[in-house]
Amino acid sequence: MEIFKAYDIRGVYPDDLDEDKAYKIGRAFIKLLKKEDSNKSKLTVVVSRDMRLSSPSLSKEVIKGITDEGADVVDIGLSSTPTFYYAVAKYGYDGGLQVSASHNPKEYNGIKVVRAKAFPVGLENGLDKIKEICLKDNFSEPKEKGNVSKKEDVLPELVQYSLKFYDFPIKPLKVVADTANSMGALDIEELFKNIPCELVKMNFELDGTFPAHQADPFQEKNVKDLKKKVVEEEADLGIATDGDGDRIFFVDDKGTLIEPAIIRGIISRVVLGHHPNSKICYDIRPGMITKDMIVENGGTPIVTKVGHSLIKKKAIEEGAEFAGESSGHFFVKTEYGFFETPLIIALIIMDEISKNGSISKIVKPLRKYFHSGEINSKVDNKEGIMEKLKEKYSDGKVSTLDGVSVEYDDWWFNVRPSNTESLLRLNLEARTKKRMEEKKKEVLEIIKSNG
Repeated sequence: MEIFKAYDIRGVYPDDLDEDKAYKIGRAFIKLLKKEDSNKSKLTVVVSRDMRLSSPSLSKEVIKGITDEGADVVDIGLSSTPTFYYAVAKYGYDGGLQVSASHNPKEYNGIKVVRAKAFPVGLENGLDKIKEICLKDNFSEPKEKGNVSKKEDVLPELVQYSLKFYDFPIKPLKVVADTANSMGALDIEELFKNIPCELVKMNFELDGTFPAHQADPFQEKNVKDLKKKVVEEEADLGIATDGDGDRIFFVDDKGTLIEPAIIRGIISRVVLGHHPNSKICYDIRPGMITKDMIVENGGTPIVTKVGHSLIKKKAIEEGAEFAGESSGHFFVKTEYGFFETPLIIALIIMDEISKNGSISKIVKPLRKYFHSGEINSKVDNKEGIMEKLKEKYSDGKVSTLDGVSVEYDDWWFNVRPSNTESLLRLNLEARTKKRMEEKKKEVLEIIKSNG
């Protein structure tokens, strides 16, 4: 049962995750919810799926497992993760399961699990128990099976909610979007029906074989065509979404990818304009511009561990208004819950362009630091190497919140272990390019020589 990861369930279909396991996961989820709230007579949960070839059959078995355990299902069909979250939270359901493997290659599939208000369920707060129930395989015939109903109007409602979240007097802009034949296509297309902008579509046909490229904009190779198209079209902005549509990336009018740290800094500034002195969360990977902009605009910066479920959990605990992860996850506090809201993020960025001119001019003064990008090193001794790094850089400001982070006046870094592989991930940033290159080489040598 290695399919149970830190933040969700994921594996190769059908070798790791098949219909039988999907059925058991559906049943186990309801068993868990019943145990947590034994007073509730009837549970109702949402099920949705992405466009992967195996998603229809896996979704069918998830639904069967839920109803066989006596709970009702609201099936919203093909849906992005943000639409799924909105459905669970807005309508007050008890939780939900989404069949999706996000940005992973075509041979994968998975299941995302949330409680009421779309609260994330990870290995530390429920997936471990679901795994345990599945392994026991002690499912009895229920006295009463649940029912299935369909709800197909969630996305239009989400778009209308997003449009009214703030005042968005967006001017007519030209925007190129690449959704990698994945779920973001549905959300982006519906949004652009309601704003005075021209949408140039790239890879919008849903296709679980990912014919254009992998649905992971975090990898530079997957946004190269979008960058070219933005320049060719003389567009104001480029948008890229990942496989399940919960991550969003932006390309400026010059064809340059905008670092997520800068995007979350811009969003922080806007959010703080609406909610002065509020808390903003961001993950521990270097992105100093985010902290700068939070502080400059009167907010309280709070650093979190890496991982969408962990950052959401921390932000909810802190009562934060906004959170941003370096991998393109952006979360906004809504009246229904705290979860990814890429449509609101896109509207804020387009509104900023409408008010302040080209996005490249907005971003230019914010590119004041030099980043290594995330560098993965295969090692056999993750813990030992992190101890070596703590010793070597003990004269800096050291944090062990997530891996090892060290901060100096002119450079800083984070090295953290992969949850699933024998890898260490380095993210390093400095005030000058020379310093960044010099220290990147130095830290990587320590990792490799002890690996």
